Amino acid sequence: MTLRATLALVAMASTAAAESQSVYLESQDGDQIKIATITIADGGDYAIEMEDAPFSNHFLSMRPFRCLEGPKKHWCHVPYPYDINRNIHADLTDLEYDFLFLWKGATEYGINMWNGVYYKLEDDDGRLIGTLHEMDMDLLSAPPETGNLRPLKATDLHESDPESHWLPRMVID
Repeated sequence: MTLRATLALVAMASTAAAESQSVYLESQDGDQIKIATITIADGGDYAIEMEDAPFSNHFLSMRPFRCLEGPKKHWCHVPYPYDINRNIHADLTDLEYDFLFLWKGATEYGINMWNGVYYKLEDDDGRLIGTLHEMDMDLLSAPPETGNLRPLKATDLHESDPESHWLPRMVID
């Protein structure tokens, strides 16, 4: 995200007690599923409230997941398990970490951690657009070193072919 976009989001939040924005995942044909609401406070601190309605509960690989059920793939939310600041004043990385997913085939029994989904966010005239990147979620299986709030590196993320996935975009507005 550009510095201009980050400052614009923080400025919007500072004009009121807090600014709320909706988070959508978007299919290849443009259909949107609202998955959350973000409330951004003065200074860039934010809180996320995940929607209940679009998700269903699944018990996969001995763990509970909340998943969006698609015709061929399920998109399962993976809450980031380690400390982050939850602040977008300087950049959007914390927000990207809050919206990690795994995909699995609709008829598959378990999950494969290498099917990780990371939405890289960028400003698009005041809206944030997340482009799907693939990652091996096993990179997050062990806690990062104390104080390392950003364990993922650019080399860990691989831009994906949008045609190969059910929900290739995230939109925040």
